[in-house]
Amino acid sequence: MQLQVHSDNHIEGSARLAGWVRATVASKFERYDEELTRVVVHLNDEKGNKAGANDKRCQIEARAKGCQPLSVTHNAESLEFALDGAMEKLGHALAHRLGKQRNKRITSERDVAGSVASRDRLLEEDFLAEEQLRIA
Repeated sequence: MQLQVHSDNHIEGSARLAGWVRATVASKFERYDEELTRVVVHLNDEKGNKAGANDKRCQIEARAKGCQPLSVTHNAESLEFALDGAMEKLGHALAHRLGKQRNKRITSERDVAGSVASRDRLLEEDFLAEEQLRIA
């Protein structure tokens, strides 16, 4: 999974901030590491230098293999809370979307396994019937 961090000109986009965001996001979504190709985090201060409630915004876009990108946004009073809120929302969205895909994959694998098992059973019955005819 490729992680990218972007910030606007009102947030000091230091290597330390980017490293913290990458580590936090990677640890939260490591169970989706195989399904996700890229995660992009955008950090914004919507009111710039002015003070205000819930003016920090975190938008996270996640791209999963074979799916349309998911995008979530969360506003909070600090970057940490904004990131946590956005990760929480993205976690729910990924669990919903990728859970559906996993269920479809498991169901189709069961159908294939079931059809193979029934075909094997029919072949075994045919074989046993032919053996009975040869013996008699």
